[in-house]
Amino acid sequence: MTKILLINPNKWGRGITHIWIATHSASTGEEHNVELFDCTFFKNWTVDEVSFATGTNMFKKSDYMNFVKFRDDNIKIALQNKINEFKPDIIFWSAISSHIHSEGEYVNIQNGYDLLKDIKTNGALKITGGLQATSDPELVFKKFPNIDYLIMGESEFVLKEFADKIKSGNQISDINGSSYIKEKKIIINPKQKIIDSLDKFSPYNYDIFDDQVFFRPYNGEVVRAVDYELSRGCIYSCSYCVETVIQKYYGFEESSSKTGAIKNFKSYLRNKSANVIFDEITYLVKEKNINFIRCQDTNFLTNDRKILMELANKIKKSDLNFRIYIETRPEGINDLSVELLKDLKVDGVGMGIELAGEDFREESLNRFASQEKTILAFKLLKKNGIKRTSYNVIGFPDQNEESILQTIEFNKLLNPDNITVAYYSPYVGTGQQKKGVDTETFSEYEFDADAALRSKSKSKELSTEKLDYYKQNFVKLSRA
Repeated sequence: MTKILLINPNKWGRGITHIWIATHSASTGEEHNVELFDCTFFKNWTVDEVSFATGTNMFKKSDYMNFVKFRDDNIKIALQNKINEFKPDIIFWSAISSHIHSEGEYVNIQNGYDLLKDIKTNGALKITGGLQATSDPELVFKKFPNIDYLIMGESEFVLKEFADKIKSGNQISDINGSSYIKEKKIIINPKQKIIDSLDKFSPYNYDIFDDQVFFRPYNGEVVRAVDYELSRGCIYSCSYCVETVIQKYYGFEESSSKTGAIKNFKSYLRNKSANVIFDEITYLVKEKNINFIRCQDTNFLTNDRKILMELANKIKKSDLNFRIYIETRPEGINDLSVELLKDLKVDGVGMGIELAGEDFREESLNRFASQEKTILAFKLLKKNGIKRTSYNVIGFPDQNEESILQTIEFNKLLNPDNITVAYYSPYVGTGQQKKGVDTETFSEYEFDADAALRSKSKSKELSTEKLDYYKQNFVKLSRA
């Protein structure tokens, strides 16, 4: 059997049960030997365990640090020892992008590359996947020349094919969905087919994680949490979102309708069956003592309503004690959907506000939720006792100070339970990323941290110092 070492290059300072780890270990683990090297709790690797564990000033502080123990040993030595002992045939890591949570970098392709630098891999193939590999393999190979293969698109079964062929001794250079360097030229193989059913590699494997990864701060308490998905794909095509890159890779086109939805979205949006979801949740609650599930579905309320209703009925008849946090759009919030959310034990809902100004959202971001609809959605959730989080962005190209102040006033009107704000940092390969380069908001997409993009801002309207001020004080000003 092929030995696969998955690496979680997390620098966030608190545990994350990344979906890709649970799915890749599930898709390969039955036939191959899969282990995980988790970087989360190394003191010399984590950016700032205290501030990140408490969620900075966005959420109530908790006693999270009493539940976890950080390692004092050197992460590089620990990884080298792991490789020497395990002797993997494949080393794999994945990341959607260079991404910031709160004030520092956490999981990206650069972190994995930096970690493996100067490490003796003893002949193991170094493979990475994710958004950057999908969007621009040429740039990835240019920046990270020691990577052996890239996997583009959804990588679970592509990684399994690598493992299968290594086990059988067959050549690996012709695997669909992969790319590599040959004679200084990049070879991009044909696309693999999109995964048509998430049930194919269920149940997801959460046994691979260290137990303390499940502890997570949430609004002043410490919960036992997992990241989970009921579905994969999104019917919308927001110009800054990771989904547009994956949609483009698989050939899905944006609709011309005034919704921002893609054509043939039923083929792209794939749902787990209600029985599989319920069985997985039951296992997590009863065997892993999970009491909080953070759904990573891009838009929860675009899931098949029959599946959600069937799941809700199963949950109501059970003795399972847990809560769910979801992300969705204001358009999906109405009396019927809120009742369904309550039956599903949804405790919190996060919604993208981005910024006030309907014209800008429609023309630049391809988002069509009106201010009025957003206000009604927040009011309805509050009326039904469901916590609300608003997601906001500052630093768009040509954004002026008035726009930021309007967004702050809009948050005052919404009065959400939690408020988050991020710098403009579109995912690589998106329309907004191209616009940022074209307008010289930043010179090129940086792999290491999107703070680097913001620091290179050449906005005529807002200086870096002004953006910093509003980033640091956005929540306080929205509560004033």
